[in-house]
Amino acid sequence: MAASSRAQVLDLYRAMLRESKHFSAYNYRTYAVRRIRDAFRENKNVKDPVEIQTLVNKAKRDLGIIRRQPKKRLSSPHPSHLLNQVKTVPTGKS
Repeated sequence: MAASSRAQVLDLYRAMLRESKHFSAYNYRTYAVRRIRDAFRENKNVKDPVEIQTLVNKAKRDLGIIRRQPKKRLSSPHPSHLLNQVKTVPTGKS
């Protein structure tokens, strides 16, 4: 593997681990970290440049998916946020 490819793969690995730490749920977070580590270990001995580039492209696509996940969760209103928006209606009794 060329030095630039190695650096690119290591940067990608670190970015995926860093982004996966943003999952709020412990189970999602630990699963993502485990899958990332396992996938990179499984493919560490790949020598074919075409296959390496294919794996790098897949990892970049997966990184994009990981980056979008926490934002999706935070953008949808949580029930506790809805409670703050509830307005009380006067009953007419004083």
